[in-house]
Amino acid sequence: MIRLFAFICVLTLLSCSSERKAQYHYKKAIKHGLKVVNDSDTIRITTLDSFPVIKNDTIIWEKFITTKDTVVNFKNVYVPKTRWQTRIEYKERVKTLRIEGKTKWKTAKAVQVVKYRTNWWVVLVAFLLGFILRFILNSTFISRVRLFFRYFGQI
Repeated sequence: MIRLFAFICVLTLLSCSSERKAQYHYKKAIKHGLKVVNDSDTIRITTLDSFPVIKNDTIIWEKFITTKDTVVNFKNVYVPKTRWQTRIEYKERVKTLRIEGKTKWKTAKAVQVVKYRTNWWVVLVAFLLGFILRFILNSTFISRVRLFFRYFGQI
């Protein structure tokens, strides 16, 4: 019984602990293409402070803006994708390109219709000019203009 108890104690001490399992999987991931990149980014923090100032027996609040830059470090982990994941991404990319191609064709057709808009100012000016020319070229209008010049020519 003592030997069995000692054997179980030795197995529990030398068995794979969670740290060893994690280390094993981490090494395996690095071997398969895991990349850990330490990145840093600068963040600007602005603070607004206000304090009272007494001028001419009145209290005026002055604003004071301060900025501080802080550097934040973080780890970016690049996990390589499996063949299955790349295959699914490729299929999705092809589907989206087909959908975008169809929608581009439809929008191009719609834009082409908008391209031929009628300029209504030109139509209105042409209508008014035609109306005025019809009035001027009328025989009664010409005879009245002749009478007008004869009348003023006699005076």
